[in-house]
Amino acid sequence: MMERTQAVELLRGLVAIPSLSHQEAEASAWLAQQMAALGYDRAFVDGAGNAVGEMGTPDAAQTVVLLGHIDTVPGNIPVRIEATAAGDVLYGRGSVDAKGPLATFTAAVARVGSAWAHAHNIRFVVVGAVEEEAASSKGARFIRDRFDGVHEPLPSACIIGEPSHWTRVTLGYKGRLLVEMEASQPMAHTAGPDAGVAVVAVDFWNWLSNYAATFNTGRDKAFEQFQPSLRRLATFTDEAMHDHVVASSGIRLPLDFDVDHFAAALCAWASERGRQGEGESILPATLTISQSPISNLQSPISPEHPTEITIPGALTSITLRFSSYEPAWRSERSNPLVRSFLQGLKEVEPAEKLGFVLKTGTSDMNVVGPAWRCPIVAYGPGDSSLDHTPHEHLPFNDFWCAVLVLEQTLRNLAL
Repeated sequence: MMERTQAVELLRGLVAIPSLSHQEAEASAWLAQQMAALGYDRAFVDGAGNAVGEMGTPDAAQTVVLLGHIDTVPGNIPVRIEATAAGDVLYGRGSVDAKGPLATFTAAVARVGSAWAHAHNIRFVVVGAVEEEAASSKGARFIRDRFDGVHEPLPSACIIGEPSHWTRVTLGYKGRLLVEMEASQPMAHTAGPDAGVAVVAVDFWNWLSNYAATFNTGRDKAFEQFQPSLRRLATFTDEAMHDHVVASSGIRLPLDFDVDHFAAALCAWASERGRQGEGESILPATLTISQSPISNLQSPISPEHPTEITIPGALTSITLRFSSYEPAWRSERSNPLVRSFLQGLKEVEPAEKLGFVLKTGTSDMNVVGPAWRCPIVAYGPGDSSLDHTPHEHLPFNDFWCAVLVLEQTLRNLAL
């Protein structure tokens, strides 16, 4: 059985291999090799580039998918082990987000073992998915489509590999939508009567802010709110002597958000804004969100395909681009997976109580949750406030506790 020293070395080795989004091949191949050496029944790199390890027969009564991700954001953090008063910690990009959780999955399933999985008629599928940090979620979509209920059974449970601390599980993540607005108009002197094209970006942001303020009225919790952020502003002039401004916004979406209605409302704003010959600012005093505006929106906003809409105006033409849409998803507490975690933590550390978290970011839960509709939570050691920071590090004690809790949780699922 895999012991702590071997599990720690697995974690350190995985973190030591750089694996930026779109550059995961070396890490995926290495992890698949480690899974094979640890006694997984099947271990391979799949068609998307994911590292996959399976324990148990393909026709088992239950299939449990442990979906982590192997890619990281940029940032060179020298991989090192430092001693602290609370024990050794591992520094390195991905140690928290999310190679720590992925190594936890790999070690916990190895500790359960093939013989136990076969004896209890359960299959565990550990996935180190690619491109989670790239917003494309290529790896998760590939796994979602593999376990589609036709070619392979729908999972009976899913655990997403994200840091939550070893005593907590994450029940849900907000949705996401990226919106880019590009406006163009004929080049004009700054002393002329027409407002510069950059003003359109101000109007765009003011409209989003006004929409958020109206939508969020009475919604005190961040998980329930519409939350836009301004990511990019840029201006340029093309060879045809048109001035352009580009404004990009990332929006965090609450549960049951009507994204098509929102897109239609934004298109209606763009149509109205484009009709203004003098380019004056348009910001309505009130915004009624329940009203269905007429717009140029021809098809629903899709998670799979970006949508681009161009609205010509008298002076200013506006293009809206919608991409990277993922609906919010939340799992309930009352299901066999959560009960297995409750019991697993109690068996490892009776003094600890399982905590529950809702996060305002997104994860691969947003991709597979709506398709599988099975009990699903996110779990993994680490402090999520360290995600993407220059100080990312993971205490070995927390990592090992998470391995033991997850091992017991997986055993409890078969009972």
